[in-house]
Amino acid sequence: MPELPDPPRSRPVRAGPALVGPGVPLPAGTPDASAMIDGIAGWIGADPVRRLVDRFGGRWPAGDLADTLRFLDDFSAAHWDFRGGRERPDAREPDLDSGTIELVRATAAALGLVRPVPPARPAYAHLVVLGGLAHACLRRVAYAAHLLHGGLRVTGEVAVLGSFRPLSDLEHRTLAEAGVPGCATEVAALDAAVRLAFAVSAPAQEDGLDAGHPHHCWSSRTYLPAGLPPVRVLAAPSSEPQRRRAHTADTQRFWAGHVRLAPDDAVLLVTAPIYVPFQHCDALRTLAVPYGCGIDTVGVDPGLVDLDRLPEPTLSPGRYLQEIRSAIRSMRALHAALAAG
Repeated sequence: MPELPDPPRSRPVRAGPALVGPGVPLPAGTPDASAMIDGIAGWIGADPVRRLVDRFGGRWPAGDLADTLRFLDDFSAAHWDFRGGRERPDAREPDLDSGTIELVRATAAALGLVRPVPPARPAYAHLVVLGGLAHACLRRVAYAAHLLHGGLRVTGEVAVLGSFRPLSDLEHRTLAEAGVPGCATEVAALDAAVRLAFAVSAPAQEDGLDAGHPHHCWSSRTYLPAGLPPVRVLAAPSSEPQRRRAHTADTQRFWAGHVRLAPDDAVLLVTAPIYVPFQHCDALRTLAVPYGCGIDTVGVDPGLVDLDRLPEPTLSPGRYLQEIRSAIRSMRALHAALAAG
């Protein structure tokens, strides 16, 4: 295993053109394995990633792509994992010097974690909204409704994906301040967001399983907003219920089991910009590889969502480092899936 020294706090920042301009492209949202591998190699080996590793005292490894991904997973676990298995709001914030903070923010921008981009196509087979913290549930669903009302065509359904994760006290307060009280779980917040953004009151179809434990339960509620495609709010069970709650990949796989994805389908995922790289690669692994569909992933543009009562949360350097690590881990899992055929 490569040596993982403690990062110095006074190392000078190396400026360079790689941290400005159009940024580092994500792996293409195509089921072509060679293109995905090339995309992983391009993102992982980009100058911004190398400079960030250098800043934290790392030495770039010799070896193939699998070796590099293994090194980066280990290195980021030692230096950029501030959650320690906890939920994101409970992560600690690292003590970084001003030069490192500047480099982290520039790297996050270059790697696609900062600026929202619009959908690449005018039409998709399905639009998938990924769940998250309470404020994110409201923002992402509102942004999906904005895209549809703005002319984005969806020929299949809008899928809003979450789990039965209990909301924290802070999330309860956030929803109450936004005028959406009474939600106990993530999927309840997503359901409330759908009823608010799409002006619907009751589902046309409802199904689910109450297994007595949130890691085993699932639910599906489908709404039929006037003039728009069906909107399904889906809560997934965990694929490892003895260890954890359902995560993003679980929700995507569970949704794929409820629709008929075809190789020519194009799927648009909506999340937050900071999560675009890791959730895009999760979707490539869980949807594009097994089903042959295309994937585009976009982050909410806060300037296009009328949620003044719900201010955009401040994103810290520690949050960016954590999600760069998430992207590395997601790309490693995608590469392993591709290597396994």
